[in-house]
Amino acid sequence: MLLVASADVTAPEKIVLSSAQHDLIVFSIVAAGFALLTHFLYNWASMGEVSSRYRPAVLASLCIAGVATVSYLLVFLKVDGGYDYSGGGYVPNPEALSSITSRYMDWAVTVPLLMAELLAVCTLVGRKLAGTRAVAMAAAFAMIVTGYLGDQVFREGESTFWLWLWWGISMACFVLIYVVLVPAVVTSVRSLPQDAGRGLGQAATVLLSVFFVYPIVYLIPIFFDGGWWTTTIHVSLSAADVIAKVGFGMLIHKVAKLRTAADVTAGEETHPEPVWVNSVHHSDGVQPVQRPLEELPRPRGDVH
Repeated sequence: MLLVASADVTAPEKIVLSSAQHDLIVFSIVAAGFALLTHFLYNWASMGEVSSRYRPAVLASLCIAGVATVSYLLVFLKVDGGYDYSGGGYVPNPEALSSITSRYMDWAVTVPLLMAELLAVCTLVGRKLAGTRAVAMAAAFAMIVTGYLGDQVFREGESTFWLWLWWGISMACFVLIYVVLVPAVVTSVRSLPQDAGRGLGQAATVLLSVFFVYPIVYLIPIFFDGGWWTTTIHVSLSAADVIAKVGFGMLIHKVAKLRTAADVTAGEETHPEPVWVNSVHHSDGVQPVQRPLEELPRPRGDVH
């Protein structure tokens, strides 16, 4: 039984690719990198649309897009320099082994930040928010690290035994994320205004659904090999990253704006500009009240 469990598999980074397969991988990486760069610039330019109360969500999205953009540049360089064209195909060299490792470096930072981004627009506050965020971010980081150990470290990802073992440990962290986030999102959706609650539910659904892509892709080398399966891995991971970081980020930005507008309308928050979402006006700009100088508290003691 142990011999069967320890049977070798072929790492996707060691498989020869055809020209079409290599070009499709490069296309998916570059397209994802451009999408992430665009999202970074959008978040940078539109940060002022959200009140300071929900701005941590936009800042988290900004950091996620920035880190992921740099990561995709590294992935492109590893894929571009990691294959030598020979005999009508692309033969991998040692540099190609780092093409997947670069993705794990990205995820180790950005996946925990995705947890913070989601919780920043939920209704949790104080210790409840801090505790939920800490557990979710720690579980996300552990999920990535344990997955990396099985996929890249132990026997360079070529042992079904280690792949299954670390996949199982990583999936335990995966489940913990859902256990922590789902109740927080459900509670928040019920207590938010209809538009904001619906947007939060959509954002959480997108994120928690696309997360299933990663453990499925992780298992592909155990059951399949060949150039098209290597291509499937890269294209699937690039598409999932764009959905999880750009698509989810846009939805969270919308929720942050809706919550800003609701707070302004309720008189709980000031915001200098009108809030518009999908060309629909949600609130007018409200400037902070400036107290006259004579009403300001005077310092104690004599002033010379």
